[in-house]
Amino acid sequence: MSRISANLLLLVVALIWGSAFVPQIHGMSNVGPMTFTAVRFLIGTLVVAPLMLLEWRRLQREAKPLRRVDGLKIGGLGGLLVLGAAMQQIGLISTSATNAGFLTALYVPLVPMLGWLLWRQLPHWTVWLGALASFVGAYLLSGAHTQAIVSGDLWIIASAIPWAVHVLLIGRVADRMSAPFLVAGGQFAVCGLLALAWTLAFEPVTWSGLQAAAWPLLYTGVFSVGVAFTAQVVAQRYAHAADAAIVLSSETLFSAMFGYLLMGDRLDSTGLAGCGLIFASMMAVQLLPMLYGQPAVVTVHPHGYPLEPEAAHEA
Repeated sequence: MSRISANLLLLVVALIWGSAFVPQIHGMSNVGPMTFTAVRFLIGTLVVAPLMLLEWRRLQREAKPLRRVDGLKIGGLGGLLVLGAAMQQIGLISTSATNAGFLTALYVPLVPMLGWLLWRQLPHWTVWLGALASFVGAYLLSGAHTQAIVSGDLWIIASAIPWAVHVLLIGRVADRMSAPFLVAGGQFAVCGLLALAWTLAFEPVTWSGLQAAAWPLLYTGVFSVGVAFTAQVVAQRYAHAADAAIVLSSETLFSAMFGYLLMGDRLDSTGLAGCGLIFASMMAVQLLPMLYGQPAVVTVHPHGYPLEPEAAHEA
């Protein structure tokens, strides 16, 4: 696969992830947020399952079976995943697809900041400016300046924390285990089962509700969790890290586009300025340090794996 083909495939991945906010909102007209989270991640697990089986057999042939500690690491990643996905899903009850897409992206400047706090890795100077710009952008986008901030915005902002921790750790786990598909499918399964346990305990579930939400569940489960993840893994074997960072960050723009076309989302000039600040901060923390040969972040997306394995290994 050529570099251009890989970048085009990554653009499709970003488009799928950006478009997924709309069916996530529509799906909750018939099922609760934890029910939606449980079913879509279990569907995603089934999509990745064939690749997991192949990878498991490869590890057996190479006499590199997974250890119990590896299972615990995958379980921990699944726990972080369910926290981020659940809070995001709950937030979508009362916020727009546009806001959700941009506010979720606050994880980008949080990743290097947490790396500094946890492992004393001093981030590039652009990270601090990017973090400030992101929070100012979130303030403008959420409507806090008009005291119109809704609870959904706060849930989405809070979800950036487990997303960031997940992003910070997943590159290490996948790299050291040499089993990205087992890590992926394993964390999806843990996420889905934990959400299912919550659903059975606290949310009413009806067969008619699941049927009514079938298309949003299938789209987000098969395409957002399954297909997009697999395509990302394939494409990033050939794409340049800087290209991948730019293309995958366009998920936020696609979320705004689909929110505009399908949900009637509209932003005023202040909201557009907030979007611009968040997007500029994402680009700054990803790309400016690369110009100086000093990666500032573990370049990973919450839906997948390292954009730059070397940086992930050093994290």
